[in-house]
Parts: sequence; C-alpha cells; structure tokens
Amino acid sequence: MATNLNEVLANSGVSTTGNTKKNTTESTDKNALGKDAFLQLLVTQMQHQNPLDPQDNSEFVSQLAQFSSLEGIQTLNQSVNGITSAMGSSQALQASSLVGRSVIVQNDKAMIDPSKSLNGQVVVPQNIDNGKITIKDKDGNVVKTIDLGAQNKGNADFIWDGTNDKGEKVAAGNYSFSATTTVDGKAQQMYTLLPATVTSVTVAGAGGEMMLNLAGIGKVGISKVQTIGI
Repeated sequence: MATNLNEVLANSGVSTTGNTKKNTTESTDKNALGKDAFLQLLVTQMQHQNPLDPQDNSEFVSQLAQFSSLEGIQTLNQSVNGITSAMGSSQALQASSLVGRSVIVQNDKAMIDPSKSLNGQVVVPQNIDNGKITIKDKDGNVVKTIDLGAQNKGNADFIWDGTNDKGEKVAAGNYSFSATTTVDGKAQQMYTLLPATVTSVTVAGAGGEMMLNLAGIGKVGISKVQTIGI
C-alpha cells in the first residue's frame, strides 16, 4: 500500500501543533513544520512508497501546491510585519514633531494663559436663534459668559480675551466651557472645540491608536484632533 504524507507525519514524531500548556514560543519553534522538514518528509514518502503501487503523481502535485501556498502565506506575513514595523517608526517620527504644538480637540476644558486670547469653536447642530458659552474656573465659579447670538448649522467661532465679566484678567489655570442653546423651549448642550498644547505622545502598539497627552486635559486619541496648529 502506498504511504501518504499524513502517515509519514504521524510516524516521524513531527507535530504541526505546539504544546499550549508550555512556553508557546519554544513549542512553536520545536514543533512547527518548516520548509526543510516538509521537503524531507516528502522525499521520505517517495522513498517508502510501494514500488508495485506507487504514489499517485496528482497527490504529490497537490502536496507541493499546498506547501507553495503555505510558503506564500509565510512570506506575506513577513512582509506585513515589515510594513507594520516601518509604519510604527514613521508614526514615532510624526509623533515627536507634535510635542509642543497646539491642537484643536473636542473637549470642554482648556489651560488658559490670560496674556493670550483663546480661539475656540462651538459645534452648532442646527440653525439657532441664540446661544451662549459659560466659562467656569476650577472651583466651578462662573467667570465669563459669552453671547453667541444667532448661528447657522456648523462650527461657530468665538474668542475669549482672558477676562471675567468685570473686565478683569483671570488667573492662569484650567477652565471649563459649556455651550448651550434653546430648541423648542428646551435647553440643549453643544460641543466645544478648544485648543490644547501637546506635552508628550504615546505611540501605540500594532493596531492601536496614537495618544496625545495634552496640558490640562490628559490623554486624547489622535483621531479626535480637529486641527493641528503651530
């Protein structure tokens, strides 16, 4: 009777699966069926075939085709790993250039330097007749109210000069912003887009998102960044 590759594999002691109870990497290295082992088993199969009932050539061709497909997949995996590594390096370089720069993110807090004006935006969900921004200090005290007036759907710009309702300069620190409007007699909250300075960047692993560490805010995914300034 002809000897097939599966029988040779069974008698050779070579396994295509690792021992999941032990060290995974070590088991994979010892038990994985590589190119050399495959060819050796194929030659052994040919040597031990029954001369009176030789192995069908089509089965050899099928096995070689399977091996070729496996080798192609392994090569593809190596290429993908190389591309992933290159993308990680590129991401790290891009990340380093963001440190110290200002970005605009969807957030309700901002670190204020009263010597500079703050330029922000409010996301208006629909045309409104009126709207306002309430700014509070770290203790929750209202320091400034900005009237937006009527606005069309979209992003409405606003500027805060760093003064309170009395016209006095506020202290530097972290302030919260709340934008509201009235729709059909009901109060409705609106999102604010505020500037923040990137203090550091956390480069994620494969498949992860790069995180920006923003002054006075904390970590924010780079996908949430609306604009990158200087």
